[in-house]
Amino acid sequence: MLSECAVGTRGRVVDVRVKKTFRNRVLDLGLTPGTEVEVVRKALLGDPIILRFRGYQMGFRKNDVKGIRIDTES
Repeated sequence: MLSECAVGTRGRVVDVRVKKTFRNRVLDLGLTPGTEVEVVRKALLGDPIILRFRGYQMGFRKNDVKGIRIDTES
C-alpha cells in the first residue's frame, strides 16, 4: 500500500480502492492505475505524505492513500 512506502519509493499504481468521494477526486487528479508515482516526503508521524506523479507534487493524508496499491518492481 502506498501509505506504507518509504521515502524514495517509486512504482506504478495498480489499484485504487478508497472511499468513493475521494476516489473520484484522486482519479480526476490523474492518480490512475498505470501512473508512475514516487514518495517524495513524509511528515514525522507519516501524515501528510507528499507524492510526485504526472509532473507535479501533491500532499495526501495517510488514511486517504491506504487503499492505493503500487507495484514497485516495474
